[in-house]
Amino acid sequence: MKTAVIVGGGKGGTALFKMLMESGRLKIIGIADINPSAPGLKKAEEAGISTTKYWKELLKLKPDMVIEATGEEKVFQQIYNYSNHQFLVIPAFVANVLYDLIHDKEQLIQALQSHDRVRSTILHSTHDGMIAINTEEKIILFNRAASEMTGTSQSQAEGALIDEILPESGLKRVMKTSIEETNRKLTFQNGRSIITTRLPLWEHGLCIGALAVFKDVTEIAKMAEEVTNLKSIQQMLESIIHSSEEAISVVDENGYGTMINPAYTRLTGLSEEEVIGKPAHTDISEGDSMHMQVLDTKKPVRGVRMKVGPKKKEVIVNVAPVIVDRKIKGSVGVLHDVSEIRTLTEELKRARKRIRTLEAKYNFEDIIGRSKEMQVPLEQAKLSAGVPVTVLLRGESGTGKELFAHAIHNASSRRFNKFIRVNCAAISESLLESELFGYEEGAFSGAKQGGKRGLIEEADKGSIFLDEIGEMSSSTQAKLLRVLQEGEIVKVGAAKSITIDVRVIAATNINLEKAVHENKFREDLYYRLNKMPIYIPSLRERKSDLKELCNHLLDKINSDFGRSVSNISDEVLDTLYHYDWPGNVRELENVLGRAVISMQNTDQMIKTRHLPPLRLTHHSNHVQTSGNHKKHTTLQEDVQAFEKNKIQEVLKDNQNNKTLTAKQLGISVRNLYYKLEKHKIEYNGMQ
Repeated sequence: MKTAVIVGGGKGGTALFKMLMESGRLKIIGIADINPSAPGLKKAEEAGISTTKYWKELLKLKPDMVIEATGEEKVFQQIYNYSNHQFLVIPAFVANVLYDLIHDKEQLIQALQSHDRVRSTILHSTHDGMIAINTEEKIILFNRAASEMTGTSQSQAEGALIDEILPESGLKRVMKTSIEETNRKLTFQNGRSIITTRLPLWEHGLCIGALAVFKDVTEIAKMAEEVTNLKSIQQMLESIIHSSEEAISVVDENGYGTMINPAYTRLTGLSEEEVIGKPAHTDISEGDSMHMQVLDTKKPVRGVRMKVGPKKKEVIVNVAPVIVDRKIKGSVGVLHDVSEIRTLTEELKRARKRIRTLEAKYNFEDIIGRSKEMQVPLEQAKLSAGVPVTVLLRGESGTGKELFAHAIHNASSRRFNKFIRVNCAAISESLLESELFGYEEGAFSGAKQGGKRGLIEEADKGSIFLDEIGEMSSSTQAKLLRVLQEGEIVKVGAAKSITIDVRVIAATNINLEKAVHENKFREDLYYRLNKMPIYIPSLRERKSDLKELCNHLLDKINSDFGRSVSNISDEVLDTLYHYDWPGNVRELENVLGRAVISMQNTDQMIKTRHLPPLRLTHHSNHVQTSGNHKKHTTLQEDVQAFEKNKIQEVLKDNQNNKTLTAKQLGISVRNLYYKLEKHKIEYNGMQ
């Protein structure tokens, strides 16, 4: 490298010194200036370069050239004369030119470097892959997108032969043929599919390489799929809105109509041309625009009454905002015809009124029992449902007589008409007659103005279920007989009869034959009722149904109590089997319900410890100690003995209180007195 010394450490010499040091083109070995405070001397000292006041001293360093930077002609002549052609002397004006050239070159280099950085940033920022080769088939461009798609790094690719990195690129072919190839499909070795365009690179009419630009088809396909999905969703939403029977209107964020459906046009009388693109209040005849309120508040409004359209249709409006990415994009309104709501409300009231009377809830499928004892009454009941005959259901309390009544009505031709239930023992004797047959205005003190329809008249064309019919008074029995014989009723206080078409299903748990014999029940009514007698066996007579009944009742109890008890242990079933069930299925449901209540929420099986105490009856003792007990008593005798013992036991527990005793036994007070007389049980003490 050539060496040089600079004479002059002023502003120009300092700038020249700094530039030559940075360029590295010359090795500066010294700088001289007669001013010891010259900035050039200071810079040289910092760089470890020789400095002096006299330039002749620097010639001892034998430089290849001396640069005169003082700008003084005299100094230049002195140096030139002293050189004797042993070193090159560069005058100040040449140094300035040199400075300008080097400075311009540096600026050009910086500009080129900046341009290269921008070009590189652009090339590496694009999502399109780019690969270029030169005439030597070496890769000269391999951007970041190309690296990501091919799985090859930029450092591995640039400078390598194209066949070593991407032999399937097709760039060699394009460079040789100089023919452009556009929108060609290509699959890389890694399985990635792309679409590529290949171009020959020209300079001064010569092909100097080839360039490939390619895009990942997967991304394009995904975008196309998303667009298709959006269109599909939009079409689906439009179809839903247009097929809806609700009147719907949609406005944009500025409150201009964008969509209505046919139901809206039918309700308001306004067409799309009159609404779409028009302000939200266009359709309003009376009231304020709820669309605009929602757009202002971004909160929904509901139940606002207004009038819309040229006919001023009265409607109720619900409007909700449409918010996307936390920005309101419009609102949707649903209009309900007030007149239609009124009509539906009236229909609902009528339906509810009808439902209150149509209370036949059970069918034959709801009656559990596969035993032979149960199949006989079931077949009789199904047979009676098909013919218009009066049915008399007989059996102990809790055997399911009411279920049979429901099922008979629901299986008959009257199932779409009313089913009225009456418990004759639950209504006082003085009221039963007026409740059943109705009364005329003024028939008795306290009679309702305008009179009242009786329950039998309410059941016209349907069925009436008279439970515990044995508790009916003689006068009421006579009126009921007229219903069965003549098909007509006479209201209390009325002179004329009313023709009626009603089916009577009666039920009793007492011995009607004995009641007839004792003149407590009309014989002619008994024969009218007894056309189709159905005896429902007690639970102790059909214990083979016990397990199926337990499972059925357990499902009902779980539903009522919100529990999930799923099983009953064999020990519990054995205990239940050896109990006589004086309360029949009703008592069984009560026992299982009390057992479930006493269980923990996590318990799944009823075990013996969960059962409430079961009182051993006379018959139960007979079952358990049959080896020591006489077996010559009849079933009827055992039943009567059990009934007597049960009444005595409950009467004693209630300290002879007849009302509490009757309530606990599930019978009427009148029926209790009847049983006390039948079993010769003293009223004020135990016999």
